Amino acid sequence: MTASVFIGTSVDGFIARPNGDLDFLPEGGGEPHGYQEFIASVDAIVIGHKTFETVLAYPAWPYGEKRVVVLSSRPVDFSAVRGGVVEQMGGPPAEIVSQLAVRGIHHVYVDGGITIQGFLRAGAIQRLIITRVPVLIGEGIPLFGTLPRDIRLHHVATRHYPSGLVQSEYLVVA
Repeated sequence: MTASVFIGTSVDGFIARPNGDLDFLPEGGGEPHGYQEFIASVDAIVIGHKTFETVLAYPAWPYGEKRVVVLSSRPVDFSAVRGGVVEQMGGPPAEIVSQLAVRGIHHVYVDGGITIQGFLRAGAIQRLIITRVPVLIGEGIPLFGTLPRDIRLHHVATRHYPSGLVQSEYLVVA
């Protein structure tokens, strides 16, 4: 199974403000930067409880009919989800990946700061697509946290867009 990250960050490395606000990210209706193609390639999305709460506040469920797995050790209320396929799982990243692979999931999108960091520490991420937004926000929730060891990356491509977005794609070197 392949686990990928597709995420936007400020140039100074934050994925959200300290309160979780994403107001510095470009609106979804902006220029295309590969998200639609990426999301079409995934079989399931794995997010943490905080990210789930954030997307519940969106005007519409952003994942369509894609299977969404919410990671939490506490019960999660899915009653506000309209039109989505959502379930809860818990456990270490390797166990979650294994359970999803048994179900026939081949490509999973891992999203949310704590979830991404945990999957990276566990060696469960194979691909990173990071889009840097041309803004410095000074403080917030970092994309990367502490690591037990260096994680080597192989640069695949870097693309830039008229709006100033710069997107780099990496493969994690095993």
